[in-house]
Amino acid sequence: MLVQLQYLRAIAALMVVYFHAVLQLAKVNPAVDATAFVYGETGVDIFFVLSGFVMWLTTSGRTMSPIDFARRRIKRIVPLYWLATLFSATVALVAPSLLKSTVFDLPHLIASLFFLPWANPADPSTITPVVVPGWTLNYEMFFYFVFALLLPLQEVRRIPAMFAVFAVILITCQLLPETTMTRFYREPIMLEFLAGVVLGWLYGQKVLLPNRWAWAALAMGFAFLVINEALMPPESRFYAWGIPAIFIVYGAISIDFSRLPVIGWLNYLGDCSYSIYITHAFTLAFLRVAADRLPIGILQQPVLFVIVSLALSSIGGAIIHEITTPRRKAAVASRPPA
Repeated sequence: MLVQLQYLRAIAALMVVYFHAVLQLAKVNPAVDATAFVYGETGVDIFFVLSGFVMWLTTSGRTMSPIDFARRRIKRIVPLYWLATLFSATVALVAPSLLKSTVFDLPHLIASLFFLPWANPADPSTITPVVVPGWTLNYEMFFYFVFALLLPLQEVRRIPAMFAVFAVILITCQLLPETTMTRFYREPIMLEFLAGVVLGWLYGQKVLLPNRWAWAALAMGFAFLVINEALMPPESRFYAWGIPAIFIVYGAISIDFSRLPVIGWLNYLGDCSYSIYITHAFTLAFLRVAADRLPIGILQQPVLFVIVSLALSSIGGAIIHEITTPRRKAAVASRPPA
């Protein structure tokens, strides 16, 4: 098992939790200016590259129909996401004061359940679903859709076909009149999935970096991810943030982690990363409400709030993971996680 994939998943999820926790500080304690510490949004870019890599790795050399592939992806993604979406919509309907970025809107809810881009009624300038971090899943599911359609092709033709399809999509969305759909699908962030697919092909061909260069690529990737997130706007993320994410994943898969001790808790959080990602918004909302109600203002201390956010989001995600994920057999657990 490529345990480094688990590590990267855990790190990427915690980066996103940290990012949203710092953003919440302005609501918890308006006197605190934490703008200089807003980092971690780039965890999404690591996720996207990882997703492309894992999809190629788990289908390469195997016979898998588009239906089988779609069934596995739906089983993995949809149940928890639908539960979170319906729960959030219910709260927005019966207790709207508890949520700051969600209002109940039936068309928005339906679009969210079917992973369709839709302007958020709470902020029409953003294209986000009911569970706001789920905007990434709209891209994920679209990538899975294209990937599944190309599975019947000979393996050697899939990657060129994928590049051709996404090139047509990006160019077409640029040329068509601006709508919510064209705004969403013209973003080149989708190319990060293709980069991951190429890394999967390189891994299968054993075209990897020497150990020393792999560690250097991993370190430089994280360094430039932090630097570029501070200096470059999100509009340039597909190269300013995407390229460092590619270096991170390529460096990680090139390192033989089997010779290193397994970091058990980080490996486990990798298993829980999807649950952490989906549920952490609820944890942060709970902490924001708790901070308003605690008379001594413990949670209004910035560092403590972020630490508690990371800890409780991890614990909450782990609990949801244990509840919603059936135990895998040992033979299945040895495969690269999909």
